[in-house]
Amino acid sequence: MPEMKKLPNQSRRLWHFLRRERDGATAIEFGIVALPFFMLLVALIEIGLVFFGNFTLENAVDRAARMIRTGEAQGAGFDAGAFKTEVCSNVYAMLDCSGGLKVDVRTFENFGGVALPPPLDGDGNLIDDFEFNPGVGGDIVVVRAFYEWDLIASVPGAGLGNMAGGSRLLSATAAFRNEPF
Repeated sequence: MPEMKKLPNQSRRLWHFLRRERDGATAIEFGIVALPFFMLLVALIEIGLVFFGNFTLENAVDRAARMIRTGEAQGAGFDAGAFKTEVCSNVYAMLDCSGGLKVDVRTFENFGGVALPPPLDGDGNLIDDFEFNPGVGGDIVVVRAFYEWDLIASVPGAGLGNMAGGSRLLSATAAFRNEPF
């Protein structure tokens, strides 16, 4: 650094001005911090929405599964479409049930014999080989629902996407023994 005494007057004044001047420092610092901050903010909002959407799906499946458990669905002659409509009536506006919701209802002889196929194939795509068998009184029934949640933003490192296209698979399960109806 040059000594101040050797600089001419004009250079000395410029040097003092530059050392004291701080205009724009805040803007530059904000520019450095803004991108990570907003990425973190978007990731937090996305995580919150995913958890809330999954909670909504779990609640809807629990309410609809009660109709199978009590025999109300069997008495009304529910098929897979009617049961899906019942699940959708409980998700409110959080999930779009027009095509993204898949339901799987299977009956087993005992809880130890429950073996469920995975909902995703080896490539991470949702399979479409689901059943609807609500059983009769005393049967063990497992009700599963799956929903492909499109993420708002793909945040690197967040790891929210668990499907082939980067979407998130929301799932809800209810396992119970049908009441004797």
